[in-house]
Amino acid sequence: MPGVTINRAPLARRALAGLSGLLAGAAALAVAELAAVAVRPEAGPVVAVGSGAIDRTPAPVKDWAIRTFGEADKLVLQLGILLVLALLAVGLGLAATRHRRAAAAGVLLFGVVGAAAALSRPDSSSWTDALPSVAGALAGAAVLHVLAGRLTAAPPGAGGADGAWDRRGFLIAASAAAVASAGAGTAARVAAGARGGDAAASRDAVTLPRPASKAAPVPPGAALRVPGLQPFVTPNKDFYRVDTALVVPKVDATAWRLRIHGRGVRTPLTLTFQDLLRRALVERDITLTCVSNEVGGPYVGNARWIGVPLAGLLREAGVRPPSRGGPADQLVSRSVDGMTIGTPVDDVMDGRDALLAVGMNGEPLPFDHGFPVRMVVPGLYGYVSACKWIEDIELTTFDAYDAYWVKRDWAREAPVKTQSRIDTPKPFARPGAGTVMVAGVAWAQHRGIEAVEVRVDDGPWRRADLAAEHTADTWRQWSWPWKATPGSHTLTVRATDGTGATQTDRRTRTIPDGASGWHSVVVTVE
Repeated sequence: MPGVTINRAPLARRALAGLSGLLAGAAALAVAELAAVAVRPEAGPVVAVGSGAIDRTPAPVKDWAIRTFGEADKLVLQLGILLVLALLAVGLGLAATRHRRAAAAGVLLFGVVGAAAALSRPDSSSWTDALPSVAGALAGAAVLHVLAGRLTAAPPGAGGADGAWDRRGFLIAASAAAVASAGAGTAARVAAGARGGDAAASRDAVTLPRPASKAAPVPPGAALRVPGLQPFVTPNKDFYRVDTALVVPKVDATAWRLRIHGRGVRTPLTLTFQDLLRRALVERDITLTCVSNEVGGPYVGNARWIGVPLAGLLREAGVRPPSRGGPADQLVSRSVDGMTIGTPVDDVMDGRDALLAVGMNGEPLPFDHGFPVRMVVPGLYGYVSACKWIEDIELTTFDAYDAYWVKRDWAREAPVKTQSRIDTPKPFARPGAGTVMVAGVAWAQHRGIEAVEVRVDDGPWRRADLAAEHTADTWRQWSWPWKATPGSHTLTVRATDGTGATQTDRRTRTIPDGASGWHSVVVTVE
């Protein structure tokens, strides 16, 4: 309005107060991450809080996150944590102009939360895990206290209706805080890279020995050449990754150790990575499936693994399966990040190719997939069989111990269900009328696939052409030439496994032991 003068000084000071909170938060995170390099990366506050959030999130919510965000679920979680921290930091900055000490104490409180989260992690073994959060909180509180002081203290001779504040002092202090935070953050990234460099160097130095037992050659007809069909062997870069690790563990193979102990173990074993490489290795093609895979989902892949037969190691340790009088019916594998996975001992020792894998598709395991060593057990969903970054195997019972996912209401034992998927045509595709090649994959690890059938709308089931079977532990490709007519059509697929059991049409969720139902796609033929 004419004649009305707006005093922008209070608004400017509030904006700078919010900025001071952000600068304090940035300083806290930078110092904490730098300290985490000296302790261990998993002790950093964002990772510790994020991991704690994952551990306490109900299984249905986790399942939703995987369905919604896929392999970006961890990135989304971390960005969400950072957004919440930024909003809280702005709030503390605004509060600091009136309650300077209380706001600084608020920053310290967040440090306590981060420290508690780090110490509560299952892989935490020392009080030093609290140090990064504590160091970061002290730095953040100090920065906020100083910047808030510049926003409230008046220099000599200053005046003004709003109460003068030290603009020049604030800008100098804020710039110094920003530069120092950036420096600390850069130092943390450089130091973390150097620390991870030892692990990378140990992987680069690995030369996988020739296996004593090579995988059978893939039959020429096992891999169909149909555009849009997933390849028979999944490249490492395309192989699905589903786990709870916010930071992929970078394990130095030269320092890695595996301990085998527990009930029924007459001779406990401690093995180095080189100990495993010196043993008779076997090479096998095995398809893995995640229990979070929805009907028609992407979390299944086939790879060539090389490793040490796990059953042989267990027998060497004196272990007998419960079917032969052994006292332990569960094998609990532990990862370096604290993950626990429980596997039936009978399944590991029943003659299937259960491996401690050291290689994947002709190279040492990628870090994302468990370097230096992981478990691979065909026929079981990954959450009860595929422990990555494994460092401990304990023989126990299902009654005595519930592993990580079982505590979250997943089933104790989870054989892979018979499933099939249409890869092409894609949902909502618009193929032209005439012959359209329908193709996909089907799997029932350790039972094999006997038949695949396709149905158009509510018509009769038609037998698809099966690619040659490689082994019962790998998926099987299939194809069916469809004489497509114009209009909207629903294509549905079902499979029959090697036992003669046909895949059920009953739709179930992934919880508690894997999804079931037929996969369908809707297409419009033009």
